[in-house]
Amino acid sequence: MGRAKGGVERAKKLSGEQRRTIASKAAKARWEAKQDADLPVAEYGSPEKPLRLLDAEIPCYVLSDGTRVLTQQGFLMALGRSRSAKGGTGASTGVDNLPAFLSANSLKPLISQEIIASTRPIEFRLPTGGKAFGYMAELLPKVCNLYLKARDQKLLLPSQIRTAEKADMLVRGLAETGIVALVDEATGYQEVRARDALQAFLEKFLRAELAAWVQRFPDDFFRELYRLKRWPWTGSSRRPGVVGRYIKDLVYERLGPGVIAELESKNPSDGKGRRKAKHHQWLTDEVGHPALAQHLYALIGFMRAEDNWDEFKSRFNRAYPKRGDTLPLI
Repeated sequence: MGRAKGGVERAKKLSGEQRRTIASKAAKARWEAKQDADLPVAEYGSPEKPLRLLDAEIPCYVLSDGTRVLTQQGFLMALGRSRSAKGGTGASTGVDNLPAFLSANSLKPLISQEIIASTRPIEFRLPTGGKAFGYMAELLPKVCNLYLKARDQKLLLPSQIRTAEKADMLVRGLAETGIVALVDEATGYQEVRARDALQAFLEKFLRAELAAWVQRFPDDFFRELYRLKRWPWTGSSRRPGVVGRYIKDLVYERLGPGVIAELESKNPSDGKGRRKAKHHQWLTDEVGHPALAQHLYALIGFMRAEDNWDEFKSRFNRAYPKRGDTLPLI
């Protein structure tokens, strides 16, 4: 109560100009707080695990919107330039709104609109809560190639030769593995990317709701299975329980990465080998069922070509190995 009263008394003693100044500062603080709240957040990456290229250690992050960024200081160091942006962190030179490493007149004939669009510094929040500026990771190889093109056309100034030499070495280092893949590896995002890709694949392959039963396994499959196992063929739909294990082995474990694990989750066994539905009732019409039909067509072809179960399994395992729980990324 006493503090509030004291504040009122102090406010009464302020001049009009002082009140306007305080109000302006408060409004600015609120605006800056809102701007900070809207900044993208670095969800993957840390200063302790930088991207190492040649003799440079470049802090890198994957932002909440999926953008891969290299910090501004790290980007400049990779090019062999000053650690700080001219005019302060996040600033451009003011010449055509380009950063210092692209502002020279000798480079301007080679600068595309795509590069210009990528040079705006990205302000983001670090995992520690602070703020930083960075560039899209894809900008680095573009800038390197621009310097090499300028060197080939003899456009470089003597002061730019060192940067071109750095660019040459960087391009060689990035030749086999792209910059995005390197950032994903350094930040640990590659594991998340693989999970996201697998989830997208499974969403196309498997239904959210159970479909009605329709015969998907042709009689030829069961006839060939019985022949190779030396079982008498009766044509009956009542089959030995072990047939289900062969179907899991030969079909569902080889359809696609993560498919069998997701099917077992959606359609679990009751512990006695019984399920509420057939696995194929969870496959989508657009992707899952065509993949099943194609697989069965190939499987039956392999079965018909052999008279011995072990020989068949050996050949089929080589041609159609079991899939794991990860989707290969290119």
